[in-house]
Amino acid sequence: MQEQSIGAILAAARQSSGLTVEQLSKITRIREAIINALERDEFAESGSDFYIRGHVKTIAAAVGLDPEAVVHHYDQLNGGAPQPVRAAAVFQADRIIKMSERRGPGWAPALAVALSVVVVFGVVKVLGGASDQVRTARGERPAATVPPNSPFTEGPSAVAMAGKNTVEVTVEAKRRARMTVRDAKGRRLFDGSLKAGSSATWRAQSRIDFEVGDAGAVSVQVNGKNLGAVGERGEKVRRSFGPGKPPAR
Repeated sequence: MQEQSIGAILAAARQSSGLTVEQLSKITRIREAIINALERDEFAESGSDFYIRGHVKTIAAAVGLDPEAVVHHYDQLNGGAPQPVRAAAVFQADRIIKMSERRGPGWAPALAVALSVVVVFGVVKVLGGASDQVRTARGERPAATVPPNSPFTEGPSAVAMAGKNTVEVTVEAKRRARMTVRDAKGRRLFDGSLKAGSSATWRAQSRIDFEVGDAGAVSVQVNGKNLGAVGERGEKVRRSFGPGKPPAR
């Protein structure tokens, strides 16, 4: 089954959160034209890959998605995450210049090194500022009701925010597990595999339908109650969870 595109995920989450593009633009301070383009999977409007990833991360947090998971999904769909630049590579050019070949005054190499440090510090500051903007946007947005994709790992409980008719399901994978998660209306919240050691949380109104191909590979928590494994190793299991505390197994 074909995975959802980044644009489809962000658009569905925004609509589930009850936000218009204009409202989302005010929360994230990202222009409406860029938001519309991202929801159509048209990334040229955002500029370089650095800015695209920053916009995707900010919007994902504002509509109730895990920003790191969404950016990781974007990287998977676009050739993988960018390779980090080692500090040694930045200063390599200075190391290979022989003292006898230098023509400028003695302060020129020191100035070049200082400028390089300023550039590296600026990049770190920009990334840190983007994280602050994500936290600010999350504090201003309304509560999402049926986010279309996993996972949620931060913020207050959706059960407390959305009312008693909300169900929250958290799955932890002991080993790689294939699963499908849908809400009460049959809309797909997730369809794929969780890696070993990872976890995901979904929230929806009324009911969450959960299907896993290896029930012994995952541990399930519903509305704060740990149910443990929902079946045996290799067993295919379908379960439905509703609001309130689930009965003991």
